[in-house]
Amino acid sequence: MSQTKFIVRKVAVLGAGVMGAQIAAHLVNAKVPTVLFDLPAKEGNKNGIALKAIDGLKKLKPSPLSNKDAVNYIQPANYEDHLHLLKDCDLVIEAIAERMDWKTDLYAKVAPHLGEHTIFATNTSGLSINQLASGVPAALAPRFCGVHFFNPPRYMHLVEIIPCTGSDAAMLDNLERFLVSTLGKGVIRAKDTPNFVANRIGVFSMLATIANAEKYGIRFDVVDDLTGPRLGRPKSATFRTADVVGLDTFAHVVKTMEDTLPADPWHAYFKSPQWLQKLIAAGALGAKTKCGIYKKEGKQMFVFDATRGEYVTGGEKGDDAVKAILKIENPAEKFRQLRASEHPQAQFLWACFRDVFHYISCHLGDIANCARDVDFAIRWGFGWSVGPFETWQAAGWQQVAGWINEDIAAGKTLASAALPAWVLQADRAGVHFADGSFDAAAGKLVGRSTLDVYQRQLAPAKVLGEVAAPLGETVYENDGVRAFTTGDDVLVVSFKSKAHAIGPDVIDGVNTAIDIAEARFKGLVIWQTEEPFSVGADLQSMLPAFMMGDWDSIDSMVRRFQSTSMRLRYSHIPTVAATQGYVFGGGCEFAMHCDKVVAALESYVGLVEVGVGLLPGGGGCKEFALRAAQNAQGDVLAALKDYFMAVATAKVATSGHEAQEIGFFRATDSVVFNSYELLYIAKKQALAMYESGYRPPLKVAGFPVAGRSGAASIKGQLVNMLEGHFISQHDFTIAALIADVMTGGDVEAGTLVNEQWVLDLERKAFMTLLKSSKTQDRIANMLTTGKPLRN
Repeated sequence: MSQTKFIVRKVAVLGAGVMGAQIAAHLVNAKVPTVLFDLPAKEGNKNGIALKAIDGLKKLKPSPLSNKDAVNYIQPANYEDHLHLLKDCDLVIEAIAERMDWKTDLYAKVAPHLGEHTIFATNTSGLSINQLASGVPAALAPRFCGVHFFNPPRYMHLVEIIPCTGSDAAMLDNLERFLVSTLGKGVIRAKDTPNFVANRIGVFSMLATIANAEKYGIRFDVVDDLTGPRLGRPKSATFRTADVVGLDTFAHVVKTMEDTLPADPWHAYFKSPQWLQKLIAAGALGAKTKCGIYKKEGKQMFVFDATRGEYVTGGEKGDDAVKAILKIENPAEKFRQLRASEHPQAQFLWACFRDVFHYISCHLGDIANCARDVDFAIRWGFGWSVGPFETWQAAGWQQVAGWINEDIAAGKTLASAALPAWVLQADRAGVHFADGSFDAAAGKLVGRSTLDVYQRQLAPAKVLGEVAAPLGETVYENDGVRAFTTGDDVLVVSFKSKAHAIGPDVIDGVNTAIDIAEARFKGLVIWQTEEPFSVGADLQSMLPAFMMGDWDSIDSMVRRFQSTSMRLRYSHIPTVAATQGYVFGGGCEFAMHCDKVVAALESYVGLVEVGVGLLPGGGGCKEFALRAAQNAQGDVLAALKDYFMAVATAKVATSGHEAQEIGFFRATDSVVFNSYELLYIAKKQALAMYESGYRPPLKVAGFPVAGRSGAASIKGQLVNMLEGHFISQHDFTIAALIADVMTGGDVEAGTLVNEQWVLDLERKAFMTLLKSSKTQDRIANMLTTGKPLRN
């Protein structure tokens, strides 16, 4: 008999603070009705605290909400009047302040009201789960565990599940399924040790960076210049990250390590430096107080100088010679040069890496189930592109281990602890292999989780050393695309171009793939092996023709682009676009013309061509004109205006849901929370369409347009914007041409036109703009600086 399926129909979040409210927001993003509890307000509406938190969600940037209506599905509640609501919740997440006594008091209050199958999880960044479990009634203990969301919960991929001694195995599996598939998270099962995996190592890395910056005399802004994207880490790097997290929050996590890890060989560094304590005491808590390690006055940025105890002008960068070392592609050579250099900044960087390597090797067996969990925790929780064990392994395990040993012997490391014996085994080449990742506690390799939910991840996240062969069997390949199959009658097309830009090779490849799919397959999916989906047309590929003034050649390219979009719409097999990351310009136009879009929640979608002085030329203007006609209730112009503004202002949807609201995607398209499930779901959608008797849509014989009077109405508003200096003359020119195209050209309102009519208008307007010197300046600026030019 099969096991009863576990479904989370409703969730309660206890605590409407920063984390509680944002966890609730992400739950309703995923269409999970959520009750948000807090203390009863002393005055006015007793739900006032929860209501204020819910209202605050609407103002946060980046938004914790994926669409404006989601917030309406959070139900405010208070502990005095609404505990009876808990019995209908399949999952209850406690997310109050990090106080053991407050949490256990709350458990006693809510436990009698929980349903008999309710999972009860505490969201904590580092308190002992077993100690918290001791405050839970015995009957509830098997359904209790720790769960640690990272801030902000919508955007951070990592969630740590921390079982306690009595946690039921099936309950933990059900919770993991929900977190992975419904909420889109990367889950790590952590051991019940202080700060668990990600914070234990990530915060140590920050503390080591602080200690080494002081040792080598490196300014904080220089540290951030060196330890951000140059190392494959977030732009916030080290000190700016502390500001974003909140200096008081950072200090609290450090204090947890100081109080709970007295025997740790690095314990001397588990304390907030004096300068940090001084800033906190002064109320300079970081981004939330607009003053922390950094502060901005007007346009000038200042950074705190710990040696002087005051703010100094910021913006200093790392030394060019050190930055040149960081550009070396071979990791072994890069680390060799960092260690050999006498430059203080290079010595600082080597020391930071060395101390983290030293720490994770000594503590792997204590805190994590295997090295893979450490690397994923740091990648997903702290935004590193490569985990610390992966970095070490790529640089040459034995070479780096030898250097660490030499530095320990010379007294250069932060602690004198010896490297574990397993690190120094003569045949050790690393910790990640095709058969699994190393578990230091058991002394063996551990494979991937076999939980059924991971079968949906056809291209899961990999660590260095795992088998990374191309997915599936190649059916067709050119310089622009690879088309492959995994044996299920769906042809998958992935672009090979930089940022998946669409140039002639991609267009040729997509057309050939459609030919092959129509002859041999049941459906076609456009899916990229990594984000973005596409940044749009490859302007660089137009440059030769552009420089020679070969306008006929460019016109032919645009015509070919348009016909490819139309093939995606009218091919004899279902077409699906599986999007994530940027879905810009031509990438958006391809997606709009597919039969179905399966979008990752974090799809950022827009027809952004005005940024380079152009208009959408691959069918985007046509598609919005058609959708306006289809949506019009007797007034095509009224239905068109929002679409026009989306194009004319280069509006970008900041989620898959918002892309549906704006109209880039249809309401019937799918939004997927775990991007690793995109390909699985997109292929299922294509097969479902085929099996239900797919036929391509019939070509629209004629649809009504707003005509010249509609264009005149839009242009009247543009004149006001021009005269009010809200837009430039060239902005006006571009927007007026967009209006002409989207309203169907020089025809009467209500005239019936076909798709080709509008495509021809679109292409002619595109070419007109391309010949303009101001547009050419915008394109040149984008190609040289990567930034839009306002002229």
